[in-house]
This record gives sequence, structure tokens and C-alpha cells, in this order.
Amino acid sequence: MGQAVPVGCLTIDSHAIKRNNLKRQRKERTSNGSSGTREKVWYPFLSRLGQKYIQQMMALSDRLPQMEKRPRSKPMSGKTVTLLCVTSFLVGFLLSGRVGILQRAKKESNSMINHGSKVSLFTNNCENKRRLGEMGPIDVMNEVSKTHQAIQSLDKAVSSLELELAVARASKDSRLGLKNSKSTPQKVFAVIGINTAFSSRKRRDSLRETWVPTGSKLKKLEKEKGIVIRFVIGHSATKGGVLDRSIDSEEAMTHDFLRLNHVEGYHALSSKTRIYFATAVAMWDADFYVKVDDDVHVNLGMLATRLAQHRTKPHIYIGCMKSGPVLSQKGVKYHEPEYWKFGDEGNKYFRHATGQIYAISKDLAAYISINLPILHRYANEDVSLGAWLIGLEVEHIDDRSLCCGTPPDCEWKAQAGNVCAASFDWSCSGICKSVERMKEVHGMCSEGDGAVWNWTLS
Repeated sequence: MGQAVPVGCLTIDSHAIKRNNLKRQRKERTSNGSSGTREKVWYPFLSRLGQKYIQQMMALSDRLPQMEKRPRSKPMSGKTVTLLCVTSFLVGFLLSGRVGILQRAKKESNSMINHGSKVSLFTNNCENKRRLGEMGPIDVMNEVSKTHQAIQSLDKAVSSLELELAVARASKDSRLGLKNSKSTPQKVFAVIGINTAFSSRKRRDSLRETWVPTGSKLKKLEKEKGIVIRFVIGHSATKGGVLDRSIDSEEAMTHDFLRLNHVEGYHALSSKTRIYFATAVAMWDADFYVKVDDDVHVNLGMLATRLAQHRTKPHIYIGCMKSGPVLSQKGVKYHEPEYWKFGDEGNKYFRHATGQIYAISKDLAAYISINLPILHRYANEDVSLGAWLIGLEVEHIDDRSLCCGTPPDCEWKAQAGNVCAASFDWSCSGICKSVERMKEVHGMCSEGDGAVWNWTLS
């Protein structure tokens, strides 16, 4: 007899289980002998699972105490187990497929949203292109022109700010450099520096007798009209020598010199020009700084009028603009040792104001003052000034009233009401025999002695 083993609330008879399994196996073999290939495959597998389960239960029954035998439920057939397995598999397959479909649907939805935004951007882009396409060639050119003008305006604004900063720096440095630290540069309209030399006493006197005021009139012109006039000169190679003492004596009588820390010499005019602007900026806060040679006739009232027309402009370079040949041959006047920098033989200089007379605005003079040590000097001082300014945002003003010829040219123009601001002979780079002819030119081409006193700065 088999032993009854209690398991929880159930009582298991191991021998009865074996007999029932053998009977069930024989019955299923006879009843299912002609069943299909699928049951032949699945039944042995399930039978082995059942046998393993029975063996485990028998091993467990040996260790558990005996329990009261109770009736148990009828075990499931192999066909039912097979059906449950297949059903579970199909349900799992369907559920996993549904989840995959949902995930793909979500991805496709997001893709459609992104695609929709791309289509929207593409549509907007196409709309912009369509609008541009509808514009005529003239409209397109107008838009391009407006954009170009806006860029130029920004460039000029930046350049203006940079030069204004340079002016502020120069003004501060100049105040620090003055002997009396408490003093500040005097505010004036224009500083007119007349370039002169030790040997040019007669030229200076000829100007004092014509268009340069002297004594109290010189001070009055400076105080009432804001026009400062000075003869600009440096010192000799032997500082304090006889040449310097002669200028000291002349200055004691006339009080119309601006002395530079510069060694005088014809071939050092470029250096003298640099130092003149730097010194003038330190002493006077002017709207314009003018350089003129001592053999040129000037109508002060007309010169002030021409300068005042450009007072509101920031970066002004005024003169008679020219572009002469670069002379490479040694020994000739105006020979340029660095001719090779201007290209091949026969080339011309860039456009620049002729050296007899020109003017620059305050910010440009300040720029020269700040960059004094690194400004390159060419043989000709007017070329040097043009080189210093050509790379800046500067307005070049070609004013032909600053380069009238001597009589009869300036005389005819004065009679026609077109008074010249300055007159000289091109052939002599100034008035030929200026000491003898300055009074003659002044008498024929002058604007009148009262013109500058009637001029007012509006």
C-alpha cells in the first residue's frame, strides 16, 4: 500500500498517483493514436514535465508528516495544457505587436510634427523668395543700396568715435605736458601756422606789411574772431646759437612766433609738420589747424569763411588736391628716395593737398599728435601728410580758391566777386620773388582790410 503524505490541506497518495498516470497514458495512447503530428510532438514534452513534477512531489512527501487523505481535483489533459500554452503565446504576441505599433505610431506622429515645422519653414522661406521674386530689378537694387549705405554709416560712426577718443586723449596729454598744469588749451576757431626759416626775415616782414596783423590787431583778431596766427620755426643745430638769438630778438618785438622743439632744415619739413600740429594741439583747442608757407598771399576773411562751411564735419582735409609724378632721379628738386614704394617708374603720388596751404580739422591734428613717433616721413611734407591721412575715414575737400594764381588771375576773380582765399605761382611753389611782389599781389587781390573784421562765426 502507498503512503498518504499530508501537504498543506491536501493528502497525497504516491502509489495512487502513479497508477492513475499509467492508466491515463494507456487511455490517451489508444484514443489519440491517430492524432496529428502536433500532438505527438507536444505530448511527450508535457508528459516529461508531469513526471518531473511527480518526482519532486514524492521527494517532498518523504520529508512531510502524514495528513488526512482528501479528494483532489481532476488533473488537466495534455490537450488542454497545449491549448493554454498556444493561447498564452498568441496573446503575448498580439500584445507585444500592439505595443510596437503604438510606439511606431508615436514616432511617426513626432516625425510628422517635425516634418510639418520643416514644411512651415520651407513655406516661409519660399514666401520670402516669392516676394523677392516679385520685386523688380530696381526695387532689389534699392534694397541693396540701402543696406550698403547702412553699413557705410556704421563704419563712419565707429571711425568717428575712434577719432573722438583720440582727441580726448590728446587733449588730456597736452594738458599734462604744459608747464602750468592748471592751464588748459585756449578755445579758438583756427590756428594758422606760417612755416618760415631763419633766413626768411624779409619774407616775414612782407607778410606783416600786408595780410598778417601786428601788435594789438593780432591780439584783437585772436580774442574777437578766434583766429591765431603764428610764424612757426624750430631751433638751430647748435641750440642757443646766433640764429636762435636772432629769432629771440625778433620775437621780443613782434610776439608772433611759435617755437618748436625741432632742428630746422629744408629736408626735415615732414618732421617739422608733425611737431607743429602736435604743439598747436597742446596749446590751442581749435576747430581747424592751417599750415601756410611764408611766400603765399592769404585773404583771412575768405579763408575763415571757407573753413566755417565745414565746421560741423568731423574729419576734414582741405586744400588744392593734386597727384604729381614720383621723381626717382637723384639730384632733381622734390626727389623721392623711396620712390619704389609707389610702384613702377613713372607712377604718380596718391591724391593729396599741395603744400603751399592746407587745413585739417581738430581730430586729425590730434591723431597726428598721438601717433607722432610712428608716422613715416617722406621727402616731401605734403606727401607725408597725405600718407598719414589716406588710410583714415577722412573727407578730402578740393578747394580751388586756396590755389589761385597771382595777378591777373586772382585780380579777375576778385573783380567778379569770387575772392580767392590764397594766391601763389605754381611755377615757383609760392609767389615768385615774394618779398618784392607781395604788396603788389595784396593790392590787386585783397578782399579789403575790413573783411576779416566783418566776418562772424555763425
